[in-house]
Amino acid sequence: MFSPGFRLFMGFAGFGLIAAFFYGVVTGDGGGADYLGFIDSEVWVGAASLGWSGGVGDHVGYVVLVMFAIVSAGLGIMLTAFRDADTDAVAELNNGELPPAQSPVSYNYWPAIGALGIGTLVIGLVTHAAIFTVGLIIIITTAFELMMSAWSDRASGDPIANAELRNRLMKPIEVPVLGAVGIAITVLCSSRIFLTVSKAWAIWVAVILSAIVFLGALAFALAEKVNRNVVAGILATAAIGLLTSGVVSAVIGERDISHHHTGGHHESDSEHHDGDSEHHDGDSDHHDGEEGDK
Repeated sequence: MFSPGFRLFMGFAGFGLIAAFFYGVVTGDGGGADYLGFIDSEVWVGAASLGWSGGVGDHVGYVVLVMFAIVSAGLGIMLTAFRDADTDAVAELNNGELPPAQSPVSYNYWPAIGALGIGTLVIGLVTHAAIFTVGLIIIITTAFELMMSAWSDRASGDPIANAELRNRLMKPIEVPVLGAVGIAITVLCSSRIFLTVSKAWAIWVAVILSAIVFLGALAFALAEKVNRNVVAGILATAAIGLLTSGVVSAVIGERDISHHHTGGHHESDSEHHDGDSEHHDGDSDHHDGEEGDK
């Protein structure tokens, strides 16, 4: 009755809901035990009602687990609606004939990038909100790209036509969106690095990174023919290195930034006021002495 894909993803959905419930209970802070010495009714009701009638503890982890359950349930329902690619169901829609066998799917780097996004997301949960945001953006982008790749690889029996179809649909979206996301992640990670190292080293790091980018672009421009896989591999390696450096810098924290000029200005003002007060004290003593002589 239910396809294997439906049972798999519904199992994930059930696991996500149960994990979210216990996570909300464990991280919640209610008013104390009400039943059996350990059951806090406010926390348990809040976790069971998705925060409608009480607290849920840590909101970030709770929302992540609930969304995992919702997405898994949606995938299970979608697989049931399309009969989980069942051959008999497909043949019924094609006048009893099965479509031609599909060629192997094309390889891409998105699974590795998605694994990096999951690691970044987990690290961000315990370190910094910016790192968590970067990991979430990477995971969402990876999921969208993998869905489009899975669709285009099976659009027809011709791999070349499938690639052209995907490029015609996705290039107008990928170029501006991925460019904006890449710029945002680069700026965020670079700022973490510059704020972690010393002031002098921040200048040297900026010079070295700028030189690497310039020389790499110059080498690609002067080369007669460059393999796309080589370019993609170099860019992916550079992105992983920059993201790793940004995460490590965010974990270490920012350096101590002291405002010397502002402090010196205040100190000079205070010394000036102290001098004025001493001058006024001296004048008052002088006037007192003159009155005493009189």
